[in-house]
Amino acid sequence: MFEITAKEIASKIGGTIVGDENRKVNSVSKLEEGIIGSLGFFSNPKYEKLLYETECSIVFVPLNFVPTNSVNAVLIKHENPYFAFCSILATYFNPNQTKLGISQSAKIDKNSKIGENAYIGENVTVEEGVVIGNNAKIYHGVVIGKNSILGDNIILYPNVVLYSYTQAGHNLIVHSGTVIGSDGFGFAPIGKTYLKIPQVGNVQIGNDVEIGANCAIDRATMGSTRIGNGTKLDNLVQVAHNVEIGNNVVVASQTGIAGSTKIGDNCVFGGQVGVAGHINIAESNSFGGQAGVTGSVRKTNQKMTGTPAIDVNAYLRGIVGVKNIDKIMKELKELKQEIIRLKNQNE
Repeated sequence: MFEITAKEIASKIGGTIVGDENRKVNSVSKLEEGIIGSLGFFSNPKYEKLLYETECSIVFVPLNFVPTNSVNAVLIKHENPYFAFCSILATYFNPNQTKLGISQSAKIDKNSKIGENAYIGENVTVEEGVVIGNNAKIYHGVVIGKNSILGDNIILYPNVVLYSYTQAGHNLIVHSGTVIGSDGFGFAPIGKTYLKIPQVGNVQIGNDVEIGANCAIDRATMGSTRIGNGTKLDNLVQVAHNVEIGNNVVVASQTGIAGSTKIGDNCVFGGQVGVAGHINIAESNSFGGQAGVTGSVRKTNQKMTGTPAIDVNAYLRGIVGVKNIDKIMKELKELKQEIIRLKNQNE
């Protein structure tokens, strides 16, 4: 059974040990579910009581944390306990980390190149001219189209499909059922029918991107659909053709982004946001769930919601007005009657 000591953990991720540096763990857990031999983390003050009750053997805590009660666990003080915990989790307790080898049922074209330490699962198809970096984890049923180029440390979960000429950087994670590079929704009206416009571009994805399950990212009509470094897409996100998403953008589930829209860095989209096509969104803007972004957003650092999306405070004031509409209408009616009464008196 794999074990790691507090001293080894601190040496990998940094931090100050309070307690026995030789204390060992072989699993991870929440504080409330902690068992002897597990590693946990504490960062939110409202859960402090759990720290004193947990059976976790080692717990990450904030740098400035001072216990007010006895703690059974060895503490590792860190400036970001959650980050430290997740880093150790990914490095030492990821069940997929040790998978290696190429399945006999995988179909890999002889003119493709796969780097070192790869895992290729059952019934994977890798077409001609594909280049894949080192440490790839490609699970069952994945299809990678011809001339696609992928960086190091990629993880493609079962039944992901990458159409031809897809390009991606390092540390890409794509969850099951996602399709990257499908045709953009391009049709030219001819009378009462529609002529399909060939979609001859591709999709380009930066480094450190994660894409959830059952997403659809369309290839460009011409040129590239682009997703920047560090961007994270939730499940069931649609990115249409020729969209350009900047760096470190976060997009929650069921959001749809229409064609040729450009999104700046560090934007955040809540669930079920609809974004119109051919608009520009400046960096560092946030959109609440079910917002409808119908036009370009030129200013930065705004919080918007509603349809069409407006400043969240203005939207909330409007909601208050709607809730009071009956009262307002009654007062207007009474005011109108009073004006009529006064007018009749003067006559």
